[in-house]
Amino acid sequence: QLRLVESGGGLVQSAGSLTLACTASGRTDDTYGVGWFRQAPGEGRVFLAAITWRGTPYYMPSVRGRFVVSTDSTKNTVYLQMNSLRPNDTAVYYCAADRTSSRWRDDYHYWGQGTQVTVSS
Repeated sequence: QLRLVESGGGLVQSAGSLTLACTASGRTDDTYGVGWFRQAPGEGRVFLAAITWRGTPYYMPSVRGRFVVSTDSTKNTVYLQMNSLRPNDTAVYYCAADRTSSRWRDDYHYWGQGTQVTVSS
């Protein structure tokens, strides 16, 4: 069993930056791919970016160049650095993990509880 906990959310002004962390505990001896999703009020959960178990990141066009995914294996943590934030980036942000990374939410077995990000104009 793998447990994920997101942290780092909060309130930030437009054009600001924020870094989210996704920290894993439990069966961290296995290798996992990790994805980042977000869900705005009244909308579905949308894929943003992921990092493969080999450490290769990939991004949706909507965030490529603004968001960066990285890992610190010593801390069992994956980060989502978000730059040039806009009000429409406001959402609950989730990380998810499974044996392989994917763009599809149904491919992930493990999810964090989410962390709120609010971008003010």
